[in-house]
Amino acid sequence: MFESLSQRLSGTVQRLRGRGRLTEENIQESLREVRIALLEADVALPVVQALIARVKERAVGQEVLTSLSPGQALVKVVSDELTAVMGEANEQLNLATQPPAIVLMAGLQGAGKTTTVAKLARLLKERQKKKVMVVSCDVYRPNAIDQLQTLAGQVGVNFFPSQAGQDPVAIARAAVEAARRELCDVLIVDTAGRLHVDEKMMEEIKALHQAISPIETLFTVDAMTGQDAATTAKAFAEALPLTGVVLTKTDGDARGGAALSVRHITGKPIKFLGAGEKTDALEPFHPDRVAQRILGMGDVLSLVEEVERKVDRDKAQKLAKKVVKGKRFDLNDMREQLEQMVNMGGLAGLMDKLPGVSGLPDAVKSKVNDGEVRRMIAIINSMTKQERRHPDLLKGSRKARVARGSGTQPADVNRLLKQHMQMSKMMSKLGKGGGKGLMRQMRGAMKGMGGMGGGFPPMR
Repeated sequence: MFESLSQRLSGTVQRLRGRGRLTEENIQESLREVRIALLEADVALPVVQALIARVKERAVGQEVLTSLSPGQALVKVVSDELTAVMGEANEQLNLATQPPAIVLMAGLQGAGKTTTVAKLARLLKERQKKKVMVVSCDVYRPNAIDQLQTLAGQVGVNFFPSQAGQDPVAIARAAVEAARRELCDVLIVDTAGRLHVDEKMMEEIKALHQAISPIETLFTVDAMTGQDAATTAKAFAEALPLTGVVLTKTDGDARGGAALSVRHITGKPIKFLGAGEKTDALEPFHPDRVAQRILGMGDVLSLVEEVERKVDRDKAQKLAKKVVKGKRFDLNDMREQLEQMVNMGGLAGLMDKLPGVSGLPDAVKSKVNDGEVRRMIAIINSMTKQERRHPDLLKGSRKARVARGSGTQPADVNRLLKQHMQMSKMMSKLGKGGGKGLMRQMRGAMKGMGGMGGGFPPMR
């Protein structure tokens, strides 16, 4: 998300280099570029006008601090205003009520509402240690109830059964009673969607809301619909006392107009971003972090949090001890590192949160994909246990066998072995000097990351 907007804004900032201060004259053209970039990103016109007016008011005449260039000074102002437009800070779910805390999910058909119910249930279960029950009141869409039951099984939360033809209000009331009996902390209620906002749908969901009095009423909307997402959210907000919005399919939206429009138009906070079909692909929405990503500054805080959650600490500690003791880094260790990378969203997911990546040429970014990582894992999986422990055994005939087994070429096997050798040497160096030597080497490696492979520009 935000790729096209990031590129345009980065170019605007570059043109302000070398100026002594931000004046009305030199900022006018820059703001014109910002306005065009926002409109092209499908941000709603009232939002664009308000944002540009605020940026101009704050930026014109601002003295450039000794530590900032004019471009950086403008970035600071734009970042602050983007954050303000999107809501200042993350607004968490309010679950402070007598259990079960009821969360009602509303939205149009095709917005990914049922999948989002499962994602939210998993997030509450894993990160907040809540006992969660889910129920489907969608008695119209074929397989909607079966889909939620399957997803509930996958994420390990309670499922309250319902059937097509039942009254949605009766289902919801029965689910609330069941959640109380089973001492659930949270009940998430999935509702029926429609292809468009219609009176019948609104009356039904109003009746549901009145019957169960949810503490949270979240509107799920497809980010790819751009400013239409904000318009639809506004219609729902007028009919229901919404407490927040969940933006889905953000991985398919390169513009980001919905994220910048929803809060301003509806007055309701975006609470979560959904990306992809996996049940762990739901993240709290942090306006300040999103503003930094838009401006090409990355999102290192979210990256660190993701590492904390998804990296297997036992395996990481085991490898660290192995390195410090000077033991050999074998292909089993390499495979574990590659699998950890895939679990964290792959190369593309990691790069999206790194500073400076938005400024890379498209030709470079297009080469960053998880196909190569998965191919490397397949090659290692095609080896015997002995070969993984002792890569030196891999000679001509063995390489040919591994290549056939993994659907690759011997040259790919050679490339993998070369990369393993380089990683092994690095691990050996890191291990010298014990834990202190390891930390010293890691700090040195971090300083040099500005020019990874010659592809990344130095960080400013």
